[in-house]
Amino acid sequence: MTEQLPPGYSARPFTSEDAPGFWAVYAAAEQADLGEVAIELEDIRADWARPSVDLARHTMGVLLGDEVVAGSDVYRTRRADGVVHPDHRGRGIGSWLARWTQACSAADGGTRVGMSVPAGSVGEEVFQDLGYERGWTSWALRFPTGATVPDRPLPEGYAIRDVAVPADLPTVHRVVEDAFDEWPERQPYPYEDWLQGVPEREGFEPWQLRVVTDAEGAIAGVCVLLMAGDTAYVDQLATRADQRGRGLAQALLADAFANGRAHGASVSELATDSRTGALPLYERLGMEVIQTWHHWQIDLV
Repeated sequence: MTEQLPPGYSARPFTSEDAPGFWAVYAAAEQADLGEVAIELEDIRADWARPSVDLARHTMGVLLGDEVVAGSDVYRTRRADGVVHPDHRGRGIGSWLARWTQACSAADGGTRVGMSVPAGSVGEEVFQDLGYERGWTSWALRFPTGATVPDRPLPEGYAIRDVAVPADLPTVHRVVEDAFDEWPERQPYPYEDWLQGVPEREGFEPWQLRVVTDAEGAIAGVCVLLMAGDTAYVDQLATRADQRGRGLAQALLADAFANGRAHGASVSELATDSRTGALPLYERLGMEVIQTWHHWQIDLV
């Protein structure tokens, strides 16, 4: 990279000790762009603890003195997550980080890299100016206060349970991967990385990973619920292709949000994007869009 940061700023790869500083920058940006803070410190720690992530190679922080004011990371060459503190925008730092993500991805053999940012945010202007093209759209959805998922009885012989046996985890991961791999441009998520983000995530409890089994006891669907303060957030919801059309996803969703309420949550949320075609389903269940994000991407030459 030949571009320089503005005078007074420096850059270096993050270390694990930088997680609180990076979280603070993200939180300030979300407050400015979205009017609320969704990211948790544990989100960053879990992402950085994934075995396929090498902080020295895949992260970059921008500092003013000793203070983290911006940063980015690149996951498996394809997906970047970066942010600039609102007080330090308009100085070319976002463009510098975007070019760093391109170089980082290319160094690992990547051919395309992209990042999702809130619709209408400054980030969209940065990516447009750099020649990125807009890809899919993502939405965060929330149930209105007091609303619940309508009951959907399971077919005869089907049941919902915790994943109490570690030997089930590879199968659970496979169900999620098979379902999500149907999305265009989606990268596979290694088993060891998935473990770090779900059952090995700090504070994760067995009741947050639930499966629905068929009459033979085979896993037919999976739901992963994350708790963030008073919010129950469905992070992963997947049904085997041969088991769709039986209402399993709706039953898992109702079960997850009920469990969230039982453990202190007053807010129920999830996210989906235009690659899945699931938005109308969630809206029919009574969920409302609260945020819209656009994914911007660029081919690497």
